[in-house]
Amino acid sequence: MPTIALPHRTCITSPTRVVQLEYPTDGSGPLPKPQAEGAHWTRFVLLSDTHTQRCDVPDGDVLLHSGDLTQRGTLKELKSTMEWLYALPHRVKIIIAGNHDSVVHREWYDANWQDLFVYRPSDGPEPAEAVLELLKGPQAVAANVVYLEDEEYKFKVRDGGKEWSVYGSPLSPYWGDWAFGYERKDGEALISKIPKTDILLTHGPPRNILDLTIQKERAGCSALAAGLYKLKPKLHVFGHIHEARGAYVHRWKRDSDQLPRAQNAIQLQIDKKPSADEEEEEVWSDSDDESGSELDDGIVLSDPEPEQETQTDDAVEGPEETIFVNAANWPSGPNARRSGMRVKMGGQGFQPIIVDLLE
Repeated sequence: MPTIALPHRTCITSPTRVVQLEYPTDGSGPLPKPQAEGAHWTRFVLLSDTHTQRCDVPDGDVLLHSGDLTQRGTLKELKSTMEWLYALPHRVKIIIAGNHDSVVHREWYDANWQDLFVYRPSDGPEPAEAVLELLKGPQAVAANVVYLEDEEYKFKVRDGGKEWSVYGSPLSPYWGDWAFGYERKDGEALISKIPKTDILLTHGPPRNILDLTIQKERAGCSALAAGLYKLKPKLHVFGHIHEARGAYVHRWKRDSDQLPRAQNAIQLQIDKKPSADEEEEEVWSDSDDESGSELDDGIVLSDPEPEQETQTDDAVEGPEETIFVNAANWPSGPNARRSGMRVKMGGQGFQPIIVDLLE
């Protein structure tokens, strides 16, 4: 199967959704939420992989954070991130953990805390009660923060408005010995427990969708990719693979349950000469034996004009469409430098992605 090369875009629009991947940093900010008589839109602001750092976050109705709240997985780091999230103005803030958030994954943490490469304030493990207080305590509730760990949540952002459903899971296939990991052979059983919702929030990506690493390995979960045909969320938000940050809109076909391969075009420059910042030649490989045919078996540009910044699609979509967003904010890969300077966390090219959906 050919790989769809996703060209650089700042915005993807249609009559029912607007996805803003980049917007001005000079104070003018992102485009306003669409306005039309009799129509109601919900604005989702997407974060992932902030790793205890803070960045400018646009206002919106709903904040979604797809995990890796911390870097070393300590209680101190978690407290810092949660205080930042508490202060944000969004009506609803839904978060999950990720593989870096070891203090949140108590089963893993209790078995491994002595081996963690972190600076601990004491000789003992950090208390689970303090973690739960930060994630689900009175301050979190007052700040409209909802922490999900393999569970569903429903909400409205206005009286009489649409009831949105979201399922959040911190799990991702083992990529080294990290928290919230699972063996790939167990993926199908885990994914089968996910209910059909409007929004799917996972830390790890599905296989072949914005999951390409710097080492050219596809780190996503095959079971998750296979299960999405039944789930068909309107919006699937993930992170984990920083360098693959981006968005892809997929229209499901009744006669096909298979997702395509979709990666950022800048990551698919197979014959690109290494830059001064790259220490060695890029090598193409797969992370395991699930890959099927080679990644570079064919590349198809998803747009005949890859240089354009905004794609407009005037066709009205039905419900069988999924917006896939790798919302990683931590700069990595070929987009991590602008004008010779390294981009800061949440900076240009790694800003919080904004998705406006028509109710």
